[in-house]
Amino acid sequence: MITLFIIFMLLIFGKLGIFALKAAWGITKLVFFLMFLPGILIVMALAGLIYLALPLLIIVGIVSLFTKAVSR
Repeated sequence: MITLFIIFMLLIFGKLGIFALKAAWGITKLVFFLMFLPGILIVMALAGLIYLALPLLIIVGIVSLFTKAVSR
């Protein structure tokens, strides 16, 4: 009886833990793309690396367009 309780408790809290990891990963991706990527591009432009920042911005834009088209 105790082992059955422990198995079900692990299943329930395991699913809850997996859900928490997925939510944390989604929030992390959002923070990186909304805060860090523009910051990196601005620093690169100010440092005179516009020839690297512009292609990076174009690549990220194309990738984001394709991922929006695939997710629909």
